[in-house]
Amino acid sequence: MSAVRLLWVPVLLCLTHAWLCHGACVEVDSDTEAVAGEGFKLGCISCKMRGEVPASATVDWWFKATDESEFTHIYSYADMSSYILDDRFDERLAWNGSKKTDDVQDGSIYILNVTFNDTGIYRCYFDRMLYFPYYQSRSNTTKFITLTVVGHATRGMASILSEVMMYVSIIGLQLWLLVEMVYCYRKIAAAGEEALRESEAEYLAITSESKDNCTGVAVAE
Repeated sequence: MSAVRLLWVPVLLCLTHAWLCHGACVEVDSDTEAVAGEGFKLGCISCKMRGEVPASATVDWWFKATDESEFTHIYSYADMSSYILDDRFDERLAWNGSKKTDDVQDGSIYILNVTFNDTGIYRCYFDRMLYFPYYQSRSNTTKFITLTVVGHATRGMASILSEVMMYVSIIGLQLWLLVEMVYCYRKIAAAGEEALRESEAEYLAITSESKDNCTGVAVAE
């Protein structure tokens, strides 16, 4: 029974490795078409290059309307608290990113009751600090989203392709996990068979030696 348990340890390690890969941060582009009168998520994801390193990050959003030439600071998120900084978005912006952590990787926000005046360019800015054992490293990331507001929902080719790619990725990950499991199982089975053959050979050798010893004793008598 103990041997069987030991054989399953690599399988569990393989599954754990696959699960960790599957749960990794993935940067996905935001949608760019909103419907007037409805809600809309402005997506902004910035993954750490070193996932195992502790970090903290703040997120700031800026907006430039189609008739404006400069960006205006509209939203800030820091220390798990959010602040709306522009009256045009008063009570219409909500945090939709990473929850209950200073290590923010998803800086998305949600616009409530979208209006045509929300059309324009949004700038998402990550300011991140990585905490290594003997030093700290600061980095920043900026992303731009051009938002169009329409009266009725339309589904563009980009949205369709994005959804198709999402399903293809999911299926691909599942197939990869299946291949990993089969590979681990075969490797463990081969190792188990080899161990059994070695044990059998050792047992036969010991048995043969015991018989020889018994024969020698009988002859001596």
